[in-house]
Amino acid sequence: MQIQPILVALRRHRVATSLIVLQVALTLMIVSNALFIVQTRWVHLSRPTGTDEAHLFVIRNEWVGKLDVAQVDARMRADLATLRSMPGVRDAFASEAYPLEGGWGLLAGVRRQPQQTQRPQFSIVYFADEHALDTLGISLLAGRNFRADEIGSLGPYDRVAPAVVIITRDLAYKLFPDGSALGKTVYLVGGPTTIIGIVDVLQGPYAGSTTRTIDEDSILVPARLADPAGAVYLVRARPGELPALLQAAPAALLANNRLRVINPDGVITLAEARAGGYATDRGVAIAMGVACVLLLLATAGGIVGLSSFWVSQRRRQIGIRRALGATRRHILRYFQVENFLIVSGGIVLGALFGVAANLMLMKYWELPRMPLWVLGMGALLLWLLGQVAVFGPARRAAAVPPIEATRAV
Repeated sequence: MQIQPILVALRRHRVATSLIVLQVALTLMIVSNALFIVQTRWVHLSRPTGTDEAHLFVIRNEWVGKLDVAQVDARMRADLATLRSMPGVRDAFASEAYPLEGGWGLLAGVRRQPQQTQRPQFSIVYFADEHALDTLGISLLAGRNFRADEIGSLGPYDRVAPAVVIITRDLAYKLFPDGSALGKTVYLVGGPTTIIGIVDVLQGPYAGSTTRTIDEDSILVPARLADPAGAVYLVRARPGELPALLQAAPAALLANNRLRVINPDGVITLAEARAGGYATDRGVAIAMGVACVLLLLATAGGIVGLSSFWVSQRRRQIGIRRALGATRRHILRYFQVENFLIVSGGIVLGALFGVAANLMLMKYWELPRMPLWVLGMGALLLWLLGQVAVFGPARRAAAVPPIEATRAV
């Protein structure tokens, strides 16, 4: 089929053609960037915490009365002994936060040199003891676990100055890209500390985009945070025991000492924490997915409407072509090629718009660079959508009998 007659016909309908081209271009710009955001959000919310999520739950405990650090530490020791002795409990430890909690995490700057002037590598601190790794269900890639004699007790205003720490693989790579983090000395705000162990993955308590670059850079500090305001107990249940322990564990703590408050919403599983922590990401992904579908339907509707209008306007020309020997397949192919050219023009313009929009998102919203394959997928989707949308009007045009078409004015 010759392209020249199609281009001549399109030039006669510049306004309508330009509107469809612009609609396709805007659709590609919006859909490609929206789908890229959906993809990044989906990847983000589907990442593992590195823990045994299926068997972990958390108890947020608040103390009643005026207590000093020594009294709080004694109560925490008693609570942990109670939890670890319960049937169905595999292990437990106390910390100030837990993965995907949504807040409460303590940020710490880690330096390689004591007088380092460059910006430190920020990380998320988990207070832990020798039971933490087993409770979380994470294993060491290298090094050793904490010993019981290394576990200290910190007040809420004490400086974090541990002699040893365990860090995640991601943090180890950022500190020592050559892979030699184990056994090295780094510097926290309280002074030097030695890296004695490296674990694979341990996600931080923040799920928001503002901490996305460090939410796998975790550091385990051997200490119990004896905060008079309260404590967080992480408990790992044995298989099949989690539902019963969600009721039994808080009851056991209250029986141990009633001078505390445990709110029902303070007892949460890690699976529930994941659902809550990623609720925003999931909502944004769903909303953008729905918006993309609606925008594609609107674009398809525009193509159908324009093609149907052109069919009604070209009945005489179609009839003449049929009378001169054009088959139904020729008429159908004419409209399909015409639609392909219109959509292609919109795709070229939309690709430029899409790249410009992505650069703006990178500047103001810290979105990563959109790979070109996303634009390619969007273009393919619009080409297919255009062919599907034009198929109905094109079939109606091809079905008009030659004699009936030539009588049309």
